[in-house]
Amino acid sequence: MKDKENKMSITNNRKAFHDYYIEEQIQAGLVLQGWEVKAIRAGRVQLKESYIYWKKDAFYLVGCHITALPTASTHVKPDPVRPRKLLLNQREINKLIGRTERAGYTIVPLNMHFHRGKIKAEIGLAKGKKLHDKREASKEADWKREKQRLMKNAR
Repeated sequence: MKDKENKMSITNNRKAFHDYYIEEQIQAGLVLQGWEVKAIRAGRVQLKESYIYWKKDAFYLVGCHITALPTASTHVKPDPVRPRKLLLNQREINKLIGRTERAGYTIVPLNMHFHRGKIKAEIGLAKGKKLHDKREASKEADWKREKQRLMKNAR
């Protein structure tokens, strides 16, 4: 319960929840450069088209766009979409590899947040939704919104 209270969200990947059923969520650290940390603290990060892949004994976050601040990266040539290594312990890595290879799951980034002053990424073990499932979820969300509006007006 305390872990939920210590999180301060930076950015969310709402598209992931629309496109996938999220089975399990895992918090992972990120290997970042100094200019990236400053840009993330300024809120200049986007997870929309990002994904996670396995390469050489590590998972990498690819496609996460971090726009450099003009004042923070004067001496460095920043690459806004470079692959960033995820920090996970070996037990979590083995579990993720096993589930993705055998059961047909994929791993998607869900959000980026501060946890005790450090920048963390929440990744999810996910299964893809079919088109009719996405439509059903959209109808359900619309009905929930409509129901809230009706309840508000009824008072």
